[in-house]
Amino acid sequence: MTSIMTNSSALSALATLRTIDTNMGNTQNRISTGLRVGSAADNAAYWAIATTMKSDAAALSTVNDALGLGLAKVEAAYTGLDTVKDILTQIKSKLVTANEPGADRTKINAEITQLKEQIKTTAASAAFSGENWLYNNSTTAMATSKDIVGSFTRDASGNVAIQTISFATAQSNLIDGTQANGILSQKRTNSGNFWLVQCPANSNATGNEIKVDASTAATDLANMQTSLEAMLSDVIKGASTLGAIKSRIENQTNFLKGLNETFQKGIGNLVDADMNEESTKLKALQTQQQLGIQALSIANSSAQNIMQLFR
Repeated sequence: MTSIMTNSSALSALATLRTIDTNMGNTQNRISTGLRVGSAADNAAYWAIATTMKSDAAALSTVNDALGLGLAKVEAAYTGLDTVKDILTQIKSKLVTANEPGADRTKINAEITQLKEQIKTTAASAAFSGENWLYNNSTTAMATSKDIVGSFTRDASGNVAIQTISFATAQSNLIDGTQANGILSQKRTNSGNFWLVQCPANSNATGNEIKVDASTAATDLANMQTSLEAMLSDVIKGASTLGAIKSRIENQTNFLKGLNETFQKGIGNLVDADMNEESTKLKALQTQQQLGIQALSIANSSAQNIMQLFR
């Protein structure tokens, strides 16, 4: 039946054209944004997963920055300890020389004094971002440990946690303003109560300073050597620990970089649009749109053909 009140063909063609226009709009949006899932309305499950992964990727990036800062602090402390280790070895040699008959102990002590000053300068300079793990010119004890942000994790239940890398400062604290701390400033009670470098904040430290003169007894020289050997051993242990932490941070940094790249790939697989596929769809839809317009035009012209029947 042909009706001038209801053009079924035109309505059908119009509905088809509207569907084509909607699909074309979606395809054009994907092409312009590069996203197949740009909002929860596109795919709620994928959007939620991708949004969480983006948040975690941002957290991992922040952890990586924190690791970089922590690595710089560790390297500053390690470099300082490594330098002090070499200086202590020189002082050790000076004490051995002081045992030789006829040695000029005045000159030897002058050299030891200069090496001590170099230790002070090195320890005071081994700081980064306001933190010094080797030197504490204060009567307030240095914090017992230093923490570095190490990783960010999310378990199967969605609970997040921040892990840290801890370092005990007693392994690196060389010169301290308290008499109870400091590898070089604390007296060695098992070998004549000798200490090497006095902290300005602890100028009344008890015990005996490692120094030589013409009247220094052989027993005292032996105790000085024993004390210095213990100090050197502690410095080597501290440097070894810092070296291990340095390696751990570098490995963790490389791991997080790779993990972040994996996150980005995973997010892309969930929400990114396939541009080859979308461009092909767009061309097909453009052709369908042109055909839909022609079909609507033909359907609309059928009503005009009825007029021919009344001529």
